[in-house]
Amino acid sequence: MRFRIRPVETSFYDLFTEMANHLVEGANLLAQMLDSGTDKRALGDLMREAEHQADETTHKIIKRANTTFITPFDREDIYRLASSLDDVMDFMEETVDLVGLYELGDLPADFAPQVEVLQRATQLTADAMPRLRTMKDLDEYWIEINRLENQGDRSYRRIVAHLFSGTYKSLEVLKLKDVVDSLEHAIDALESVANTVEQIAVKES
Repeated sequence: MRFRIRPVETSFYDLFTEMANHLVEGANLLAQMLDSGTDKRALGDLMREAEHQADETTHKIIKRANTTFITPFDREDIYRLASSLDDVMDFMEETVDLVGLYELGDLPADFAPQVEVLQRATQLTADAMPRLRTMKDLDEYWIEINRLENQGDRSYRRIVAHLFSGTYKSLEVLKLKDVVDSLEHAIDALESVANTVEQIAVKES
């Protein structure tokens, strides 16, 4: 059994939950990108603000880790988890930014499953963060995230195959491929979050 000196700084749990809720907001904004007639410029502004707020929460976590003597789990794991959560937000913001920069209109319908995976995975992550306090009932979280990541991979391959089917012009293919790559990177980053949570839980058990 592992013993710890108490008390430990518990505000990390609240900060990780706050960060995961930023991801839920980002994924919901991303879903609006699929709506026909969405003001992409206004959506980009909202996404940049959401990303900025997520950055501020990340900085709070890092600062707290640097100034807290006794952390609830290994300091390096705190850094890794914060960085992985931040990566998810960065890739989602990049996705929306690319849509605006490339002046893309309505996105293909087969992009929707990727965004739905992100919405589901970010909500699961937000639900899981408070459970870091007890390290209980987390195995279902990382198992489901890994399943969703595999689902995202299959969806990604179908999208890429469609893009290169001859339906789209060459320049449009390149633009849309950049967008779907960013979506895929965001999903991969969520899997990194889940893997880090699993490593933390194993260490603390």
